[in-house]
Amino acid sequence: MKVIYTDVLVIGGGLAGLRIAIGARRRGHDAIVLSLVPPKRSHSAAAQGGMQASLGNVIKGQGDNEDVHFEDTVRGSDWGADQQVVRMFVNTAPKAVRELAAWGVPWSRVRQGDREVIINGQKVTITERAEAHGLVAQRDFGGTKKWRTCYVSDGTGHAMLFAVGDQAIASGVPVHERKEAVALIHDGSRCYGAVVRDLMTGELTAYVARATAIATGGAGRVYRVTTNAVICEGIGAALALETGAAALGNMEAVQFHPTGIFPAGILVTEGCRGDGGLLRDANGHRFMPDYEPEKKELASRDVVSRRMEEHIRKGHGAKSRFGEHLWLDITLLGRRHIEHNLREVKEICQYFLGVDPAEKWIAVRPAQHYTMGGVRTKHTGESPTLRGLFAAGEAACWDMHGFNRLGGNSVAETVVAGMIVGEFIADFIESPQGELDIPTALIREALAAERARLDGLLAGSGTERAEALKAEMQQIMTDKVGIFRTGADLEEAVQRLQGLLVRSRNIGLRTHSDGPNPELVTAYRTQKMLKVALCIAHGALTRTESRGAHFREDHPRRDDAQWLKRTLATWKGADDTLPSLAYEPLDVLSMELPPGWRGYGAKDYVDHPDTARRAEELTRLRERLQGADRHAVQAGIMPYDHLLPERFRGRNERIDERLP
Repeated sequence: MKVIYTDVLVIGGGLAGLRIAIGARRRGHDAIVLSLVPPKRSHSAAAQGGMQASLGNVIKGQGDNEDVHFEDTVRGSDWGADQQVVRMFVNTAPKAVRELAAWGVPWSRVRQGDREVIINGQKVTITERAEAHGLVAQRDFGGTKKWRTCYVSDGTGHAMLFAVGDQAIASGVPVHERKEAVALIHDGSRCYGAVVRDLMTGELTAYVARATAIATGGAGRVYRVTTNAVICEGIGAALALETGAAALGNMEAVQFHPTGIFPAGILVTEGCRGDGGLLRDANGHRFMPDYEPEKKELASRDVVSRRMEEHIRKGHGAKSRFGEHLWLDITLLGRRHIEHNLREVKEICQYFLGVDPAEKWIAVRPAQHYTMGGVRTKHTGESPTLRGLFAAGEAACWDMHGFNRLGGNSVAETVVAGMIVGEFIADFIESPQGELDIPTALIREALAAERARLDGLLAGSGTERAEALKAEMQQIMTDKVGIFRTGADLEEAVQRLQGLLVRSRNIGLRTHSDGPNPELVTAYRTQKMLKVALCIAHGALTRTESRGAHFREDHPRRDDAQWLKRTLATWKGADDTLPSLAYEPLDVLSMELPPGWRGYGAKDYVDHPDTARRAEELTRLRERLQGADRHAVQAGIMPYDHLLPERFRGRNERIDERLP
């Protein structure tokens, strides 16, 4: 029995996982990071456009602050977000950008004087302030009132990941590469680490830790067409789900990015549209102003994706041998801008489409992009039902995104949540709750159970092929649980996915070695992915409303009276074929921003019974606090500062908002 002990076990070597480990090491605790791939090849590197932080440096970001960022994020979430967590996030994001700058991230910078930009398809000259010269620049992104997205050309995630990876090395954080957690070690109330498989040798090892953090990214690969890397299969969420104790939150909330290149589905950054790119149909017509006259191409992602698919349904899609698509036109930005600020986009278009985007339009269609749901956590990042288990980043339902996230808030969340959760993990370890008292029998039983499961696959004589089951699951999810959903499609999806799950228990392998065996890996991952897919489909079927990225054509209204609550999915029995669903109501009477109109489409939603009462309370509070500064007003409405780790409290300085 091979056992490795550590203070903190981090499952996942992307930005969130590395930043958690750095935070723990800073507090004097040992941390080990497990990664399927070398950490600098994690999917965090794929983030292109930038991270949101309300610095307010560029002239089009003047007046931006935490209040504006908070409101944009809550409206973007369609009021599904935890508003205290959103406040924690928007307060810490500027600190994260400055920390990353100190670590070597070469943020694009403001240059004083005149510059030409494209706004609403027109060339406009704007003048940057002298006092902003040399400060971190921001670009426009969808769903925001101000230019807020800090960027490194269009390779932001790459630059951030390399800087944070280097910092992890400098901090002495060991990364165990080609290691995969296949099960959590727990007793139903306390998590003690994970059973880990070496992908090269097949050896199982027990990693025993005082705190275990899941930071494995999203679950995009349960869909056929996705912008996610091949390692983003939702395995971290499945590990938590299979404990029977931890819950997944809001798994039906799945975002589709408007501009995946067609047909490959590879991401083309929102920065293309933020910098002035336009969406056109088969006739070259710019169609988004017809649907969203105010925000046009820069409406929230869920809105733009639906409008694009709606436009294709009306017969306006461009036809190709792969199917219908629309066009993204960035030719008006000019070659110099594209080659300096959108270099990755240019290379992707050349390599995968064979076109030069400075001269030709880009074929695009919405593709699965982000999982708003994940392991349900408290504001500390800890599971409320399985002590010692934490989660951060896309793998978590922290829950700052609700039912739709804004572009740039995801890569920002990775480092911000990593900062915050890393501190709370250190606090947990230093508390009596963090003491580790684990019977060796529990470790031995966990290892034996996983060994028996893998040996059963290797020695079994099943007739099902894992790759075929996986492909069928991906097609079902793409066809039936996509941008537009109906009860009939979702019922069919759930029934077919249940059938696939049952069949996955009869998988047979052609390769029976326990070493580097991709067929075995596909087999045990597919079993886990099907459970995650069922959480998405069953949650979507049960939620009879439309909210954010979850759009039911048979229930098109947002229904706050019945559905202003978070979905919680658990998997109680190994032989079950459906998750158990419960719901966590959101407290309107504690909200800083009570539910209202998002700003898109018709004002067609059902109010929560407490919304009017909370609005009246807020009016009285603001009258009583008249004359106070914005920080005092905010603290009087919904205090949150006490929830932050002490080192991240405090105000952020801006050109127009100096600290005393």
